[in-house]
Amino acid sequence: MDLPSLVVVLQAALNPNPAERKAAEQSLNQFQYTPQHLVRLLQIIVDNNCDMAVRQVASIHFKNFIAKNWAPLDPNEQQKILQSDKDMVRDHILVFVTQVPPLLRVQLGECLKTIIHADYPEQWPRLLDWVKHNLQDQQVYGALFVLRILARKYEFKSEEERTPVHRIVEETFPHLLNIFNRLVQIDKPALELEIPKQLLDPNLFNAWMMLFLNVLERPVPLEGQPADPELRKSWGWWKVKKWTVHILNRLYTRFGDLKLRNPENRAFAQMFQKNYAGKILECHLNLLGVIRVGGYLPDRPQIDVVLFEIVFPLMCFNDNDQKLWEEDPHEYVRKGYDIIEDLYSPRTASMDFVSELVRKRGKENLQKFIQFIVEIFKRYDEAPVEYKPYRQKDGALLAVGALCDKLKQTEPYKSELEHMLMQHVFPEFRSPVGHLRAKAAWVAGQYAHINFSDQNNFRQALHSVVSGLRDPELPVRVDSVFALRSFVEACREIFKLMNEVENEDLVFTLETIVDKFGEEMAPFALGLCQNLAAAFWRCMNTSEADDEADDPGALAAVGCLRAISTILESVSRLPQLFVQIEPTLLPIMRRMLTTDGQEVFEEVLEIVSYMTFFSPTISLEMWSLWPLMIEALADWAIDFFPNILVPLDNYISRGTAHFLTCKEPDYQQSLWNMISSVMADKNLEDNDIEPAPKLIEVVFQNCRGQVDHWVEPYLRITLDRLRRTEKSREHDKKVCCLGLTSLLTLPGEQFPGEALERVFKATLDLLVVYKDQVTVAANEEEVEDDDMDGFQTDDEDDANASDKEMGVDAEDEDEADNIRLQKLAAQAKAFRPTDDDDDDSDDDFSDDEELQSPIDEVDPFVFFVDTVKALQASDPIRFQNLTQTLDFHFQALANSVAQHAEQRRAEIEKEKMEKASATAAPS
Repeated sequence: MDLPSLVVVLQAALNPNPAERKAAEQSLNQFQYTPQHLVRLLQIIVDNNCDMAVRQVASIHFKNFIAKNWAPLDPNEQQKILQSDKDMVRDHILVFVTQVPPLLRVQLGECLKTIIHADYPEQWPRLLDWVKHNLQDQQVYGALFVLRILARKYEFKSEEERTPVHRIVEETFPHLLNIFNRLVQIDKPALELEIPKQLLDPNLFNAWMMLFLNVLERPVPLEGQPADPELRKSWGWWKVKKWTVHILNRLYTRFGDLKLRNPENRAFAQMFQKNYAGKILECHLNLLGVIRVGGYLPDRPQIDVVLFEIVFPLMCFNDNDQKLWEEDPHEYVRKGYDIIEDLYSPRTASMDFVSELVRKRGKENLQKFIQFIVEIFKRYDEAPVEYKPYRQKDGALLAVGALCDKLKQTEPYKSELEHMLMQHVFPEFRSPVGHLRAKAAWVAGQYAHINFSDQNNFRQALHSVVSGLRDPELPVRVDSVFALRSFVEACREIFKLMNEVENEDLVFTLETIVDKFGEEMAPFALGLCQNLAAAFWRCMNTSEADDEADDPGALAAVGCLRAISTILESVSRLPQLFVQIEPTLLPIMRRMLTTDGQEVFEEVLEIVSYMTFFSPTISLEMWSLWPLMIEALADWAIDFFPNILVPLDNYISRGTAHFLTCKEPDYQQSLWNMISSVMADKNLEDNDIEPAPKLIEVVFQNCRGQVDHWVEPYLRITLDRLRRTEKSREHDKKVCCLGLTSLLTLPGEQFPGEALERVFKATLDLLVVYKDQVTVAANEEEVEDDDMDGFQTDDEDDANASDKEMGVDAEDEDEADNIRLQKLAAQAKAFRPTDDDDDDSDDDFSDDEELQSPIDEVDPFVFFVDTVKALQASDPIRFQNLTQTLDFHFQALANSVAQHAEQRRAEIEKEKMEKASATAAPS
């Protein structure tokens, strides 16, 4: 593509029409690798007759192409720029960079930086000669521009890689003495890591130092000085002072302390300290005195002026911070965590100054500085909201965080840190001012490792930091993330301590943290489970080696399992995590579902319940636990039948296909063997075998139509058991009502008229009894609402009385474990496809609240009326024959049931509408 055509394409790239603009960009991409393309772009950039917008597009395209293709990252990648084009660009860009306007110079400067970093000195050995020649001919700007890029290339290189710097200094620095105002921006990076040996000559070094000191001491002229502080920063006089201070600061930190010097430089360091260190400090103080409004007050100690009137204000949140926070929070965050920005940040320098001051001169200065901070805290607390010194409080918190290492080691401050955090830091997590919330998170992270006397304070700090992850302000969220890292490290300290001591309180602390912060702990769930599993095995080994009944290792082992359950509950909405956690927990579940785990059997069953309910699918490895639970139930674990019920229900309801099809082992047969044995055992009370019929329900309701061959045997053992059991539960009546009602739909050849009449009448009687029992239970609930958790059936009262006669207190049955089982059942219920509240109110929490089934939403009255209407519509003669056999009593019952059914239908519809409204309402 020739030059005029390229100009046309570049103009088209500015076209507001997207189609034309896209075509132009495609054309540029198509011809960008052709010979002379880069050279023609460079020609357009420097052509003053060309439109500036076109020149700018050319410069951007030129810069991007060079950045991508001049020096490919992969050395084996084929070069896409001809060597002849590279030579021509190198030959001309040095001249052009000084000729173009600043808008274009920025782009060419980036190109020059890329080329120099890639080619100097190997592919561009004449570059230094060009710089030297231009310095001699007083073509200063271009030479300094290039020399600064050269110096920056080696700013942070190792000593071996800095060899080219020696020649750069040797060839150019003698000429720079006459153009010092530009020198300071170049000299600083050349001295960043080491002083070139050429400058170690005392006479040459003295000449430079005199220039540096003269620049600092020379007053800044008032004429021409911008009034705007922002513009003043880029004004030449202040810029030259800034860079001079950078250079002197680097020299001072390297040679101001003889103890820090290498032996070979000791003589030079002694000379520097004797001849220059004092003068540099004096110049710095004089410069700070100019910055401070009002100048020096000679009758006051200089350090107080510097500390309280110069350094501390630099630590406070300011207008520039506020502007950046509001307009570009991403840039605010970047600057706050950019190590290069820290090198030039007045705030970072102020923090370093305060830290170094209390480290070197802590005895004289730490107390008065802390007192100064305390006064700020006091003024802040006492001021009304609209007059609170928010920015000074921000600076005070920054100071407290910067001094954390000193304060954590120094009394009396060390003993008061927890109180200080509670009174002055943690309340700012609720501040209406965003930067104070961010600073509170940062300070909390700095002090996460102190020994909190009250673990609730540690948990409050962690809770506040985790809450900051959801803050609407980006900088607050970022500071909270970095602070959270410190708290996670503190949790790791708990693990480290758990490795040394089996202590239940340590596990409880960790369990409480996880329980408090729920899903926020998801990134750490796997690591937490792995550490807790390892701690559990250590505790078990200790317990097995110690036969004492009150072994702390056994208590800690139980605590580990409970903490694991807490973690699983906290991440229950993240099913994929369960897949990752499963391999860690499987060995524990396999071992502890045997007789080895009798002491922790309930805790292990809870873990199995979580794993089988919240995992995306139940793995074959998890299915391998089924035989262990069935075997334990048959041998010794009948007391844990209610606990085993939950995972068995999960296996059947969530892994129905595998339950029905697998024959090795045969889960259906295994379940039948267990249930038939339990139901036939005359030594077991009804309460003991209660989970067995529930499991029968689970099978029939989840495997409907696929387990018909099991209906007869299960009905037979159920009827056998019913002949000798009490029948007081609402749920049982409801199930019986639904079952009898279902028989009414059978055709005449399967269900004769006489049987139909008997079932119809029995169902009416049962529905009336069921309605009365529901009404009584509802009334009792209103009267004794606070006692519902302890409400017992007659059977339970009898059982408790029997226990007392045997010398066993009913409270020994571990009420806390039952509550925990309730919690698991409620959690599981919340994740069922349907979660309508069950209207049944049964006599005991373990009655119907443990499990949720497909019949929960079926109202027996509505179901009965709908079934009778269906019978009337499908077989009117059979229905007429049935009604003619009913006397006045059963006709009245039928009418009453029909009226109640319509009432229940209206109530159910109302409940659905209320629930839909609640779901749709904004939270």
